[in-house]
Amino acid sequence: MNVEPMDRPKYVIVSPVRDEEKHIEDTIQSVVQQTVRPVEWIIVDDGSGDRTGAIIENYAKVYSWIHVVHRTDRGQRVPGAGVMEAFYDGFHQIGSADWEFIVKLDGDVLTEPDYFARCFEKFEENPKLGMCGGVMYCMVGGEPTLETHPMFHVRGPIKLYKRACWDAIGGLVKAAGWDTVDEVQANRLGWQTRSFPDMKVIHLRPTGAVQGFWHDGVKMGRAAYFSGYHPLFMMAKCLKRLKQKPYVLSAAAHGYGYFGSILKRAARIDDPVLIRYIRRQQMRRLLLLESIWK
Repeated sequence: MNVEPMDRPKYVIVSPVRDEEKHIEDTIQSVVQQTVRPVEWIIVDDGSGDRTGAIIENYAKVYSWIHVVHRTDRGQRVPGAGVMEAFYDGFHQIGSADWEFIVKLDGDVLTEPDYFARCFEKFEENPKLGMCGGVMYCMVGGEPTLETHPMFHVRGPIKLYKRACWDAIGGLVKAAGWDTVDEVQANRLGWQTRSFPDMKVIHLRPTGAVQGFWHDGVKMGRAAYFSGYHPLFMMAKCLKRLKQKPYVLSAAAHGYGYFGSILKRAARIDDPVLIRYIRRQQMRRLLLLESIWK
């Protein structure tokens, strides 16, 4: 039974989706079944070539709090910048002025019915918590397998922001690396960001499945460069990935993306203070000192 007390947290969801006809209904059902529903859910069809647009339109006719935005097809999936362009097309359509939390939710995830309620409990327990989420599992051979990452990092497909934190960081940058820049900036400003292992989310499509591991790895390397990662930290990261499947190639893809960006003098986030902070935290991690990279 869906419980919606008068004092429930007011939250909105924005979901940029593209070609998600295989998964979007499962994601919608997992939100519909939440014990605490959003006041608004803006689903942005980012130029899908399949039935995604029709599916979400059908659900919008049933649930008044689901709204659909359609974008024209740019011709290809553009991770990072393209996703953020679609996100902000949805963000600007939010009608509720007094929302307290905002969620960036992808169209290929499954959450437990009390997922958002438990997230709000985490915010209530810790006033300094600015972003949170669960941990993501993908199905491998019929078994859920954890997609590992540092616990200060909240995965982009399931990210919740407290409004005060959202306002403090100035929203999200429209580039690959947005989901690192936001939380590092938040930590620099005194907020805490956290993924909670006791809240499990199923990722219906493993990370990088659409692009392939090589293109996804290169993208992540470029995102690390854009975010201001220290070269020594990136080298250590690549060495660690030598032990991860696909062996050697995963490390090579990350390294190519990052160090290739250095050689090309690619654009980097224009925030020297943030870059100094992230590099200081990374060097502390390499020296086994206390840092956000726990």
